[in-house]
Amino acid sequence: MKRTWTTTAITLALAATAGFANAETTIRLSTYVNESDVRYQGFQHFAELVAEKTGGSVKVDIFPSSTLHGWSEGVDALQGGVSDISWINADTRLPCYVATSLYPANVNLDQQPALDAAYADLIRDEAANVGLVPLINSNYSYDQEWWFDEENTDLSKLDGKLVRSIGPLVSMMIETWGGQPVFVAPKEVFQSAERGVVDGINMGVATYSSWKLWSVMPHMINANLFYGNIIYMMNKDKFDSLTADEQAALTAAASETETWLQPLYETWVDEQVAAAVKEGGTELTLSTEKTAELLGVIGEKWKPEVDKSCGAEKADAFRALMAQHAN
Repeated sequence: MKRTWTTTAITLALAATAGFANAETTIRLSTYVNESDVRYQGFQHFAELVAEKTGGSVKVDIFPSSTLHGWSEGVDALQGGVSDISWINADTRLPCYVATSLYPANVNLDQQPALDAAYADLIRDEAANVGLVPLINSNYSYDQEWWFDEENTDLSKLDGKLVRSIGPLVSMMIETWGGQPVFVAPKEVFQSAERGVVDGINMGVATYSSWKLWSVMPHMINANLFYGNIIYMMNKDKFDSLTADEQAALTAAASETETWLQPLYETWVDEQVAAAVKEGGTELTLSTEKTAELLGVIGEKWKPEVDKSCGAEKADAFRALMAQHAN
């Protein structure tokens, strides 16, 4: 009887150990994009690659449309365990990231995955200081633009217009050009535009299109004024709790997804603009000279902010990266 009980206990213990070894880790990925946005397909692809590369030991659950937390709450959501991977916006705990994740520059995006990866490495130490790990870079630079309720608005002469802003740099731009910045979260922009709360909107074309905003503010200025990269970061404790192989799998899946998504994303954005113009919207593309004129003023004003927020060495490294990928 004693031998039988001992054998059974050992068998159960081994089974429990085997079960623990094969236990599935679930990672909650929070995004503000909705399911009609092509970037949602990117997150699905990322989740599939993670499952494949980890043999199913890690599962990624996607929560779209800011269902887990609001626009400005990425760091808090990750630190508090609300999510495991989230977009990170302009948060004062990441000063260099705030000053550079949206930056006045006309960049060539042919090598965007490599550019974004180099940028993520520049702010990796700062992210670690608040318990975060840069993981996947959003395709964001390609389409950060402007819309107004009046056609052919002069971006440099806003004459008191109320314009939706997403952060300090955009607010400074709007004020420099004579407008008034208004913060509006992505999910609230449609109502704000429809009710006349704002006269203009700064936003990405993908987000703008997926939220059906062309119908309420149809006149676009394609200005090419930004390098932008909203990085999706992961809770560092959660990342560190994974095995080395699982960490490598997540990192590889993120990189492969960025490359896979870029052409789909750019095609989709171009299709959204073309469809909107066909329905009566307009697209005004600024000349290279006008873009350079606007950037010259804004760049000089923003330079001290980057120096102060990043320190001289990192600020110079960032500017060198922008120069390397200049248009």
